[in-house]
Amino acid sequence: MIPTVDDLRSAPMTKRYGDLFAAPGLTNFLGCVQMDLDLTGIHSLNFPPFGTADVNTANLYLDGRLFNALGAPVTFHWWPDRVVREAEYDGLKLTSTTALAVGRMAAVMTLEVENRSGSEREVAIRFGVQGSATQARRPWNAPLPPHETGHDVSLDEGRGAVRFKATESEAVQIQGTAPKPDGLRAVALAHTLRLAPDETGRIDYVHAIGETDAEAEAAYDALIHDVLGELDRICADWNAELKAVFTPHNDRYSGHLPELHTTDDTIAKLYAMGALGVVYFKRDSPHSVHGRAYDTLMPRYWQSVTFLWDYFLSSPIHAQLDPAVMRGYLDRWMHLDVHQHFGTEYLTGQGVGNWYAVNDFAMVSMASTYVRWTGDHDWLTGNVEGSDERIIDALRRYATNWRRFKTNSGLADYGGLNNLLECVHTYLHEVASLNAANVFNLREIGRLLAHVGEPDDGALEAEAQQILRDLDTLYVDGTGYWRARFPDGSEREVRHCYDLLTVLNTIPDDLSPKRKSEMVDYFRRELQTPHWLHALSPGDDDAFRDVRPDHQWNGAYPAWPPETARGLFRIGEADLALDWLRGLARSANQGPFGQAHFAEAVWPTTDGAATKVPPDEPYINDWTCSSNGSWVNVIIEGLFGVRPGLGGPLEAVPQFGSFDAGAELHNVVHQGTRYHITRDGAHVVS
Repeated sequence: MIPTVDDLRSAPMTKRYGDLFAAPGLTNFLGCVQMDLDLTGIHSLNFPPFGTADVNTANLYLDGRLFNALGAPVTFHWWPDRVVREAEYDGLKLTSTTALAVGRMAAVMTLEVENRSGSEREVAIRFGVQGSATQARRPWNAPLPPHETGHDVSLDEGRGAVRFKATESEAVQIQGTAPKPDGLRAVALAHTLRLAPDETGRIDYVHAIGETDAEAEAAYDALIHDVLGELDRICADWNAELKAVFTPHNDRYSGHLPELHTTDDTIAKLYAMGALGVVYFKRDSPHSVHGRAYDTLMPRYWQSVTFLWDYFLSSPIHAQLDPAVMRGYLDRWMHLDVHQHFGTEYLTGQGVGNWYAVNDFAMVSMASTYVRWTGDHDWLTGNVEGSDERIIDALRRYATNWRRFKTNSGLADYGGLNNLLECVHTYLHEVASLNAANVFNLREIGRLLAHVGEPDDGALEAEAQQILRDLDTLYVDGTGYWRARFPDGSEREVRHCYDLLTVLNTIPDDLSPKRKSEMVDYFRRELQTPHWLHALSPGDDDAFRDVRPDHQWNGAYPAWPPETARGLFRIGEADLALDWLRGLARSANQGPFGQAHFAEAVWPTTDGAATKVPPDEPYINDWTCSSNGSWVNVIIEGLFGVRPGLGGPLEAVPQFGSFDAGAELHNVVHQGTRYHITRDGAHVVS
């Protein structure tokens, strides 16, 4: 039941030049790389503080012509440890395998050329190479990583490589091949293969980065003559990584995730891919001032940055898998002005970006989740590091910060476009989602205060009840959705999934049966697709104004489907949620879920499922996003009904419906006690 890299392999994805495509990426926990849209090219090879942005290199020329000019489609296959690309042209079968070396700032690739023409062939192979590396020990506070365009370029005849040396920083790139090129130029590594019928020739390529010549040379020399061996080591290391994720007392994480046992292969794949979508963001960089960090996007945008919002959406998984790192993040973010920044970056520890209005909700929820799973009760009553303020008091401040934004309507105004969803022009100011979250915040801080022996006098619940009454004024009766209220008192109907999923997950018990029924009808009528979701209803008045698919009509951010499904479980709609999850699982066929997928009706599907959104304008969504943990959580908290209490034993009220009756979660650790979860609930394991 512990997945291997082969269990998580993607569907084949066949593309040709000019197609919009979210080309797959890879990580080795130091940095990442993305495949270019050809057979061998790579870009976004970034190991902070060493950046190359999205500048491409190692692109293929075949028989004197750029491969992309030949019109041959390329089929991409992704595994957690490698990407294999295949193409056929003029009697040749070409296959490349690309990976990131274990523990090194280096990419390796092997290209195999099989002669299927029936006659002897002489094949000219050339890799076009360029340098772009820089070293930037400063906040990476822009979407694209830094890079340099001017390098000292030299030929290393002994290695058969080209050396690119940055002139504005200390950074060196070495790119070369084995066997050594027949022709070595500053922009090219050229080879001639003479192949008998059915014979296969192979060329290996290594791209190493270092601060000095010696560092880059050491990495290059260690790999260039053993690329196949390194590919085997990378595969073995990834299988060991996946095993550690689900193994108690492993040597790679401060915790672990429960092991899912089920005959339902679709849900098993969804669970494993969601877990991988968190693990893929682990960064054990020696240059991190935080130690271990978890990035938010990869491989193109916002390297070295952790967004509160995305980390929060995977927080139940972080609390179980790596609670020591999670506590470090919470401690740091309590020093951050969460009304000025959306996150922090690990090269300097500084805040990055503008205020996201979700941050107060995120801080209360993450802290509660951490304590509920770990039982680290003393942390609550300790002081914020370097401060006289206790952590429980800081959390009370986050829970009541809504008063700073309170309007005459009684609700909080959460600002403009860049504070909320960034691309929905009517989802502004007083919105249902975060005002419902304020009810959760007040109740949860009340529970935390009672847990540390400081119960309030009922004022927090009274405040929550008043918000509920005021929130009701935004609801559009009979529809299942809400309005947003603007500072001038005007209101706009907004049919967005974020209101739906947040209300369902924060105040489900406050919803009348009629309200729940209307919300479910609205979800099915305007948002749900067989394999994905419309974040904004295509019937919404704002739908024509933007095409960014993470929050608009043509797709959805990866956490919105599982968070919506979790909300459906919370109001007893288990059959609806489970049937939808099985359809959603098909969209895990392209690797970890992307920053967004297109709804099926508006974009061609990939192997029958919702396609990942490309990074190109105007879509600008990355290949994957760290909120993938929401897919794990909907299975743990939704399907298996697990409720981590502040004290006492773990509770679980599964809602299996048509799900595998014999399914179990093994090794669920709650506050030091180990449980197995079955359809009958939680069982302590001695």
